[in-house]
Amino acid sequence: MIFKQVELRHIKMILVSPFVTSMGTEYDEEHIIVRVDGDGLTGWGESVAEGTPFYSYETVQTAWHILRDFLIPAILGKDLSGVDEAIALYEHVRGHMMAKAGLEAALWDAFAKSKNMSLSKMFGGVRSKVDVGVSIGIQSSEKELIHKVEGYLSEGYKRIKIKIAPGRDIQFIKALRKEFPDLLLQVDANSAYTLNDVGLFKKMDDYQLQLIEQPLGYEDIFDHSKLQREIKTPICLDESIHSLDDTRAAIELGSCRIINIKPGRVGGFTESKLIHDYCASMNIPVWHGGMLESGIGRAGNVALASLPNFTLPGDISASKRYYKEDIVVPEFVVNRDGTMDVPTKPGIGVEVNMKMLEKVTVKKEVFKL
Repeated sequence: MIFKQVELRHIKMILVSPFVTSMGTEYDEEHIIVRVDGDGLTGWGESVAEGTPFYSYETVQTAWHILRDFLIPAILGKDLSGVDEAIALYEHVRGHMMAKAGLEAALWDAFAKSKNMSLSKMFGGVRSKVDVGVSIGIQSSEKELIHKVEGYLSEGYKRIKIKIAPGRDIQFIKALRKEFPDLLLQVDANSAYTLNDVGLFKKMDDYQLQLIEQPLGYEDIFDHSKLQREIKTPICLDESIHSLDDTRAAIELGSCRIINIKPGRVGGFTESKLIHDYCASMNIPVWHGGMLESGIGRAGNVALASLPNFTLPGDISASKRYYKEDIVVPEFVVNRDGTMDVPTKPGIGVEVNMKMLEKVTVKKEVFKL
């Protein structure tokens, strides 16, 4: 397949409500939509680099630069038989995982369409539905948090994850466990704590948490191994895992018992699949994280989560959880049994709502032969 045109769009979508974490408050989401055209087919991808460098050093601006000046020139006009060939053409570019993931996702979509296969089948997915959970930002009070949880449980979500930060942690966990004794509950610290907080995490052992996500430094693997030895609750690593090599190191050091896979964080679906397969071989469960994607990115997430070792509900919420109107048709919804249908049409399996995409586009640039 020869890709003769690539289009980048900087989009900005307003969230239905502010999303508060230990890193700050988000009111909107800025990402890059990647479109590739070749042999009469169009592929769509999403780079989850944000407008700020708070979750990752990558931003919309840095990802745009890497895509425009290095990744797109590497593949434009080349005759490619698969995604692996494209990756080989820009493998000398170090880092910039979110930029790479956005382009790779669009290529996966195009190649899946060329084979008349769904993205799930291209990946080797085994499920027609995936279990989904919801992530809730830090709330102003325990009462408000309980109200939010009640609403999401009524919508069918199987698992609740709450964001925590120093001073806004154990009291919220305690309140939820008292109100919902059987709730499948996770907490996510987004690297807000240190080993000096080991006593706090030992207290969390009393509340039957499914996992504690990324409690320590966002690049750390070693200190997490120390913390995991001190507590019973499984640690799940997120920000620390950028590759298969990081995954191997974390598992061999005993730094975690669960891995969160985000394609944007690890450079794309290809590396995500390698991590998935290695974790399966080591009996380490994985689950799919979320980066407040639009429906384009969410479609790829759902397809990836259909692989067999994604055994825990992922942060793959309904479109309406974050946006009043998504940029795909149909929008993603949560079934009453807490699952989401895996698209079965070729590629990402949904159509891009061009009118809505134009509405949220801040900047556009087209690259041609």
